[in-house]
Amino acid sequence: MSTDNLTQVENFNYGIEKIFQEAKDFLPINGTDYVELYVGNAKQAAHFYKTALGFQSLAYNGLETGNKESCSYVVVQDKIRLVLTTPFNPNSEISEHIRKHGDGVKVIALWVDDATSAYNETIKRGAVSVMPPTVFSDEQGTIIKSSIQTYGDTIHTFVERKNYKGIFMPGFVQWNSEYYPPAMGLKYIDHMVGNVELGAMNKWSKFYEEVMGFANLVTFDDKDISTQYTALMSKVMTNGNGRIKFPINEPAQGLKKSQIEEYLDFYGGPGCQHIALATDDIVFTVSQMRKHGVEFLHVPGTYYDTVLNRVGEIAEDIKVLKSLGIMVDRDEEGYLLQIFTKPVEDRPTLFFEIIQRKGAKSFGKGNFQALFESIEAEQAKRGTL
Repeated sequence: MSTDNLTQVENFNYGIEKIFQEAKDFLPINGTDYVELYVGNAKQAAHFYKTALGFQSLAYNGLETGNKESCSYVVVQDKIRLVLTTPFNPNSEISEHIRKHGDGVKVIALWVDDATSAYNETIKRGAVSVMPPTVFSDEQGTIIKSSIQTYGDTIHTFVERKNYKGIFMPGFVQWNSEYYPPAMGLKYIDHMVGNVELGAMNKWSKFYEEVMGFANLVTFDDKDISTQYTALMSKVMTNGNGRIKFPINEPAQGLKKSQIEEYLDFYGGPGCQHIALATDDIVFTVSQMRKHGVEFLHVPGTYYDTVLNRVGEIAEDIKVLKSLGIMVDRDEEGYLLQIFTKPVEDRPTLFFEIIQRKGAKSFGKGNFQALFESIEAEQAKRGTL
């Protein structure tokens, strides 16, 4: 193993040890509770996520439940819950968010044992309050939520649900649907990537370190993530148990407009660029998604001519991976398989990554060149490169 690789492993181990020492004292996080997207038409968006990605109907909140301001459809697949929310009031904060950003992630909710403590500890360390600890109750019990601001208009909501037995949370009823498409093997959220403006990556990585007790798992600079035309930089922040990972991207100087700059232009500022969804069988998952109309980035066929020379032996048939456009990378712990959708809306903003980890803890550094060239090809089609 090279000196650089040893250093990476040592840094990783030191980072994890450091996180456990710090994060577990004031902000233990059990996992991602839900992700809420503000969308122009929640009913149609829910149908897309069910049909294209294999989510199931879970819960509903709207006019029929007494909510005169907005409606929300909750869809679920294994441990992943997405909340799709649309406003009724054209002058509401939700409407303004959609006007500015289009469909996009508003809330990254984190499941905690104590939402009051999580709020107090992060506010004490410099977080900006969005909602102090608030109790929500119905006949199924009580949930406590609190929220803080993060990059752009995105917020983190701490959710304490140990005293609640309902379908989702107070105000929601079970969403009974006659349409239950088959699940597509998605298991949990592996990581969520935030795009921020030039010069803000260190600010937000510092926020996650100092305010939330995270540690920097790995850093990529413009030498790692660049092509002939564009570049970016990224820091991956992770909590103590490793269940929450937030890469933070910023653009780097290049000859043409990078994907981060394109995102910032069309989203109207910083926001969540993509959500990585984990599967135990990426060949099955991607095959099903393609059958249901999901569009993925095109990987040049030449990528597969040499990939096995780089990653070594794998269990999957490389011909099958090539036919589906699935990429492979390896680190000291094992290998991973990954693929990226095209943006799932008309603005070139939010997209999804499908990832299967077979021991690897990394993020596919060996695929960056092919991935970014594929993204640039799409940018060129849009006239935004």
